[in-house]
Amino acid sequence: MIQVVNISKGFGTQILFEGMSYTLGKGERVGLVGRNGSGKTTLFKILLGEEHADAGDVIVPKNYLIGTLKQHLVFTHPTILEECMTALTGDAEFDQYKVEKMLLGLGFKISDFNRPPSDFSGGYQIRLNLAKVLLGEPHCLLLDEPTNYLDIVSMRWLSKFLRTFGGELIIITHDRGFMDEVTTHTMGIWRQKLVKIKGNSEKYFEQILLEEEIYEKTRVNSEKKRKDLEAFVARFKAKASKATQAQSRMKLLEKMPELDELAMISTLDFEFNHKECPGKVLMEVKDIRFGYTQDMLLENISFNIIKGDKIAIIGKNGKGKSTLLNLLAKELRAIKGEISTNVNLLIGHFGQTNINRLDLERTIEDEVASVDPTLPLQRVRSICGTMMFTGDLAKKKIKVLSGGERARVLLAKLLAKPCNLLLLDEPTNHLDQESVEALTLELQNYPGAVVIVTHSESMLREVATSLIVFHHGKVEYLTETYDDFLKKIGWDEEEGEAEVKPKEKLSRNEMKRLRSELIIERSRDLSPMKKRMETLEKDIIKFEEEQQKLESDLIELVANGDSNKIQESSQRLGSVKKRIDQAFEQLSDITLKHDAIFSKYELKLKEYEV
Repeated sequence: MIQVVNISKGFGTQILFEGMSYTLGKGERVGLVGRNGSGKTTLFKILLGEEHADAGDVIVPKNYLIGTLKQHLVFTHPTILEECMTALTGDAEFDQYKVEKMLLGLGFKISDFNRPPSDFSGGYQIRLNLAKVLLGEPHCLLLDEPTNYLDIVSMRWLSKFLRTFGGELIIITHDRGFMDEVTTHTMGIWRQKLVKIKGNSEKYFEQILLEEEIYEKTRVNSEKKRKDLEAFVARFKAKASKATQAQSRMKLLEKMPELDELAMISTLDFEFNHKECPGKVLMEVKDIRFGYTQDMLLENISFNIIKGDKIAIIGKNGKGKSTLLNLLAKELRAIKGEISTNVNLLIGHFGQTNINRLDLERTIEDEVASVDPTLPLQRVRSICGTMMFTGDLAKKKIKVLSGGERARVLLAKLLAKPCNLLLLDEPTNHLDQESVEALTLELQNYPGAVVIVTHSESMLREVATSLIVFHHGKVEYLTETYDDFLKKIGWDEEEGEAEVKPKEKLSRNEMKRLRSELIIERSRDLSPMKKRMETLEKDIIKFEEEQQKLESDLIELVANGDSNKIQESSQRLGSVKKRIDQAFEQLSDITLKHDAIFSKYELKLKEYEV
C-alpha cells in the first residue's frame, strides 16, 4: 500500500499538479492517464524517490519493494539467462525454470538464452529489463509504456501475466485496450488535480465529462445569481426602505465563491490531406521476394491495395513487417516480383526510421512547410497548432525536441502532404490516449487506403478490415478481421510450442514437502475469501426470500388500498433490492480475486508435481 498526501509539483511557472492525494490499496491495479506533459512520469519519479515533490508526503511501508522498468540499459553478465537470474532470490536451481518461462513469454527463443545481451536490439534489451523487474516479484510495479517495444504476442502474454499479478500495479500506456484489460482502477491527472475511480478508462472519462458539465452549469447559475444580486444592491442600496435587504445581499455576494470558466484542454485533431485518386486499384503487389541475407523475410506474397482498404500488418518483431511497409513505400526494392502503382498514387509514409531524416537545424514550421512549398504560411501554422505546436513553439528547432515531439512533427508533415495511401509504422507510440483515439477515428473515416503496422489490439479491432500476417514462418494476406483471425487461427506461440520443462533436481520427498507447504499456504490465503463468499451467498438467498415476501405483501396492500403501508413496503423493497445488488457486486469482486489467486497457486503446484 502506498499513500500520497497533498503533494504538489511544478517546474518554473508550469504547475503539473497540486494538493494531490490518493491511496494505492492492496491488490489494486491502476491505469494512470493524462495528457502528454500532465506529469504522469514525474509522479512515477516522485514515488520512486528520483524526484522530490514541492510539497506533501509519499508514505511507503517498510520493506515494501517497488519494481520499475528502467530505460537505462546496464548488463553485467555474459548471457541473457545469467543476467535475468540476478533478479531472483531463493533456490536458483529451481527458479531457473521461471526465468526461462519469462523470457519465452517476452519473445525470446530457447536458442537465445546463452547469447550475450549486447547481441540484441535496443527493444529486446528493454524486454530483458522488463523480465528482471517481473522476476524480482516486487510488491508493486510501476510500468511506464511497457508495451512500446513488445510485439503483439508478447503484449498478449504480458496482459495475462499482469492480470494474475498478486501485488499492486500502476501502469502508464497509450494503449487503452491493453490498460483496461489489466487494471481494476483508473486514475487520471486532470487540470492539475487527481481523480481515481474503480473501473475502466471509459468509466473514468464519463465521470470527468459529467463533473465538468455539472461545474459549468453551476458556474453559469452562480454567475446569473451574482448579477441579479449586484443589480439589486446597485438599485436599492440608497433607498432607506430597502437598505437592510441590500446590505444582506452584499454579505451574500461576499460569501459567494467566484467560479472561473474552465480553460479549453488542447487535443490533437487529425485530418489528413486526402487527394482523390481516379481508379479503384491503388497498388498491385505480385510475388515479391525480399531478404537482407540469404534467409528471406518475404517469399512470393501477392495482394492488391484498393481504395478504402484498411490493412493491418501484424506479427512478432523482427519478422519483416516494417520491411514490407518500406517496400510498399519504394524505399527498398524487391529481389524478385513487382509492385505496380496507380499513376495518380500519392503516398504518405510514417516510418520508424523517418524520425532520423528530420533536419535538426530547421524549425518545426520550416520542416512542415518543406513538404509543400506552395502551402500558405497560415495553413502551416494551423497544422503545427493541430499537433500542439502553437505560437512560438512552432519556431523551436528540431534538435531541441524530445523523441515524442519529433514523432508529432512527422505526423504534422503527413497532415500537410496531399496523399491517398497512408503507410503507417507504429504511429501511436508517442501519443497519449486521447490522441490515439482521435487518430483511430480519422483512420476509420479516411477515404483513401491505409496500411498500418501496429501491435495495439484495440486499434486492430477498430480500424483493420483485412490483415497481412507474419506467422507459421510465412506471410499471408487474409481478408478478415483480427477477431476472425484469433478465432480461426490464433497465435501458435500462445499454445506453448516451445515450452520449457522444469528441471527435476529436487528429491521426491523434497518435492512432496514443498507441495504440501504450498497447499497449506493456499488454504490460508483463500480461506477468508471462501468464508466471505459463503456469507454473501447466504445473504443474497435471505434478501431474495425477503424480496419475494415484500412483493407478495405489496400486491395484497395495493388490492386493499392501504396507502401508508404501500409506501412503507415500497421503501423497504427498494432497500432490499439495493442490498441484493451490493451483495452481488461484492461477491463478483471477491470471486475474481479468489480465482486469480487460486490460478496462481495451481501454476506453482504443477512445478512440484511428483
